[in-house]
Amino acid sequence: MTHLIETPHSTHPKRPFFLRRGPMENIATVIIALGFLMLFQPFLLVLYTYSLAVLLAGTIMFIIVSKFSE
Repeated sequence: MTHLIETPHSTHPKRPFFLRRGPMENIATVIIALGFLMLFQPFLLVLYTYSLAVLLAGTIMFIIVSKFSE
């Protein structure tokens, strides 16, 4: 006598990459870290100039993406 084990299948289709919470939070974290590194590097003024904009963009992206469902 054999028993078959059925695995539950999700009824909703898989979301596109840019709508998934996990990967997008990781990308936002990398952008924040990039802005932080740009802020504290002493070599290029252009990187320092745009560091706050990059830091804020990553932070806003993280706040928005954290509202996505799992």
